[in-house]
Amino acid sequence: MSSLGDINQLQVIIVDDEPHIGSVLSQLFKLEGIAAASTTQPTQVAELIHSDWPGVVFSDVNMPQLNGLSLLQQLIHKDPDLPVILITGFGDIAMAVDAVKKGAYDFLEKPFNNEHVVDVAKRALEKRQLTLENRKLKQELESHIAPGPRILGHSPGIIKMRNILNQVINVPADIMIEGETGAGKELVARYLHDHSLRSKHNFVAINCGAIPESLIESELFGAQAGAYTGNDKTRIGKFEYANGGTLFLDEIESTPLSLQVKLLRVLEDRKVERLGSNQSIELDIRVIAATKVNLQQLCETGEFRQDLLYRLNLVTVPIPALRERREDIPILFLHFARIASTRYHKALIALNPEQQAMLTSHDWPGNVRELRNLAERYVLLGAEAAFAAGNIDNHPTMHSNMSLQQRVDFFERLLIEESLSYNKGSIKLTMEQLELPRKTLYDKMKKFEIDRKQFTDH
Repeated sequence: MSSLGDINQLQVIIVDDEPHIGSVLSQLFKLEGIAAASTTQPTQVAELIHSDWPGVVFSDVNMPQLNGLSLLQQLIHKDPDLPVILITGFGDIAMAVDAVKKGAYDFLEKPFNNEHVVDVAKRALEKRQLTLENRKLKQELESHIAPGPRILGHSPGIIKMRNILNQVINVPADIMIEGETGAGKELVARYLHDHSLRSKHNFVAINCGAIPESLIESELFGAQAGAYTGNDKTRIGKFEYANGGTLFLDEIESTPLSLQVKLLRVLEDRKVERLGSNQSIELDIRVIAATKVNLQQLCETGEFRQDLLYRLNLVTVPIPALRERREDIPILFLHFARIASTRYHKALIALNPEQQAMLTSHDWPGNVRELRNLAERYVLLGAEAAFAAGNIDNHPTMHSNMSLQQRVDFFERLLIEESLSYNKGSIKLTMEQLELPRKTLYDKMKKFEIDRKQFTDH
């Protein structure tokens, strides 16, 4: 056959100018449950292969259109880790050995031993799968390794939130973050800023509910000297100070109605005037607002302007409450405890199963902030004080809403994370401790989206 069709559906591609050889090998692989296809057009393969393709290539060496060595060079130029197996005839062995040194995965000598061919293919495919999985893990870790805030977790809600954030990280649009008290709204705002092109400019945060109504206007917009009694110096407002960067307006629902119309004007015109001044200052700024309440309900009662809400919530980022992402609790607790251990120069002692169950069964009304405080108490004062009545619910049983499979998955994930933590992220030591083959461990880490770099000492 000469057409490969959808290359992403193939696990093996055979390139040989003799059609019957490609046909025989294709049938052999298909009998083993390996999706395969053959072609007599080597240039077609070089054009179609991409770095994320999950398969391997078998190629004859002596072909008139493009010999196997040239095809090998083209393929490993596209992806140095792509397994390419060369098919050689009598007298080509020395050349084939040299080709392996230059990047070929293996070589086969005609005539074939079918069992050996299948074995080579399976080993090459396993290597390819591990390579692609490692790449994916590395890419996912880049945001964690990079300087700035990290958003930890592998629950569906957190994965969805991270996807939204990464899509809008450099989009010039204002953003609304919704989340309960302590859910991490400012962390999300800082993540957006620190991983964006605005990161070299200021990140300015203001809590709209913590500033008296008489002062909030000058805090936001600034004031010229003499603009009001007692103001003898020009004051730079938060909008102006954040120019080029990001302004974070926390508890936006607390903004007085009298100020909301002025805030709307600034957001629409991208200009600000200090109190007592007639000069407009151009703004290049991203505004991130955050709220812990339903702003639409406030609009319906007249406590918040509908037009301001429309302006602010072009992109809405909901942060799931901690009780909605229980599978993230162990890794978050470990993260906060390790930070506290370093800060306070205290040894970090692993939680026992009863304490772990208490963490996951608690409803965390204070969300991540409450969990962080508990982790710090645990490191500073020990488990007895941290888990005393009043600090956390004493319910050592698993959360009752979890199904049997969810409980099994939870404990399996927990054991892997515990072992990775104990072994400081070492895959080899974790394999030995859990008595798991490397592929099985990687498969489970992929399933649970466990990031081993979270357990290494940076």
